[in-house]
Amino acid sequence: MFLLLSMCMCGLLLRGDAQDRAALWRGNDRSGRCQYTFTVPSPVEASCPQTGGPEVEGLKARLSLLEVLVSQLSGGDTGGPLGAGTRVQPELQEALNRAMGERNLLQGEKERLEGELEVLQRRMEEMRRETERLRNRPCPPQTPAVPPSQPLQNSGLTRPAVGSSLMSQLMTRPNSQGDSSSLRDSMWQYRSPSFQELKAEVTEVPAPDGSEDNTGCGELVSIGEPVTHRKADNIEGKYGVWMQDPEAVSPYGPNMVWRIDTIGSDVRKLFGYEDMEQLSKGFPSKVLLLPEPVESTGATVYRGSLYYQRRRSRTLIRYDLASESVAARRDLSHAGFHGQFPYSWGGYTDIDLSVDERGLWAVYSTNKAKGAIVISQLDPHSLEVKKSWETNIRKNSVANSFIVCGKLYTVASYTAPDTIINYMYDTETSQGKPVAIPFRNKYRYNSMIDYNLAQRKLFAWDNYYMVSYDLRLGRQQAN
Repeated sequence: MFLLLSMCMCGLLLRGDAQDRAALWRGNDRSGRCQYTFTVPSPVEASCPQTGGPEVEGLKARLSLLEVLVSQLSGGDTGGPLGAGTRVQPELQEALNRAMGERNLLQGEKERLEGELEVLQRRMEEMRRETERLRNRPCPPQTPAVPPSQPLQNSGLTRPAVGSSLMSQLMTRPNSQGDSSSLRDSMWQYRSPSFQELKAEVTEVPAPDGSEDNTGCGELVSIGEPVTHRKADNIEGKYGVWMQDPEAVSPYGPNMVWRIDTIGSDVRKLFGYEDMEQLSKGFPSKVLLLPEPVESTGATVYRGSLYYQRRRSRTLIRYDLASESVAARRDLSHAGFHGQFPYSWGGYTDIDLSVDERGLWAVYSTNKAKGAIVISQLDPHSLEVKKSWETNIRKNSVANSFIVCGKLYTVASYTAPDTIINYMYDTETSQGKPVAIPFRNKYRYNSMIDYNLAQRKLFAWDNYYMVSYDLRLGRQQAN
């Protein structure tokens, strides 16, 4: 009995202690529903074998909410900042690639400049060594003073002594090959000087023929060998025109050289060089962009203006070089254009402008002339036709033409290395005749030949090359 009573008392004591430690918990589950949970600590077990309970579930719910917030803030699903960063990455990569490309270009330019620097340094070193060599070379012996002149035998003239400086110059003057040794002829060494002087006294040199000179304005007698001044830089310069103003106007001087490369559908660039040396070096001092495109190789300069044919038209334009603007324009009545009546080489050379001692000229053809060459003298200010001449030679049967002293000359071939000037027409007498003056196409594709009054030469554009020819004219016949 006592044992049963003791057990009951213990149960009551334990139940009362459990009631003191019981707890009620209320909270939302993972789906958001409210739940009530009653908990009583175990009187026997110190800890449960598995963790769990409402607190853990609550922590899990809070962690899930935090994960959702973090995902939203990081832009994982909504295109937030992370998505923007993803879009920016290709742009950054493209900028990086562009920067690397520019770096490679600069590196290549640096290497090229370093190569040029090495070449210049080698040249400077060679020049320095050459200077040192010249400095160390012994000076030549001084020429002795000239003794008094001696009377020439059997004449009233005087002659220098054998050892005089004049005699020394004669004996050492180089020949055409630059060799001076062959001039020391045995006669100078072993024969009497008086014999040589007497022989020189009676030998006559023929006087030049007065019927020909290089300053007259008669008919063309001969054309010299071509002299090359420059080669064009690219394909645009296969054909072209270059010229000088015989009556230059400020701000450009008389030595100014003008050039147009005429390959292309929109030819507008006019290059200016201070002189022939700068042209040969390829250093223009002026580049002008013309307001209207140029047709072919028939342009010229005169009295401070560029005269040229507008592309695909018979319109002539006078472009003032000082103001860089169009000063006059006029259609050349009935003139063929853009391949109707070109020279035999083609190139839309229907209208060819040139300048000589008598002014500004245009060479072209018309339907009325049935393709024969027509020559017109133009007013350089207004471009009006002052007078015209019609020849009986077809324009497309000749390679090119030029006018000197009012006389038109035609070239037979633009490709044959050795051809001729085959026809001459004199505007003063209105008469033409065949001629046969040798002419060379050095580079075998001559697309422009014009008389340069400033230097009294022919200027030509031969297959990328700018060349010139010396002229020989006869004296003008008196009427």
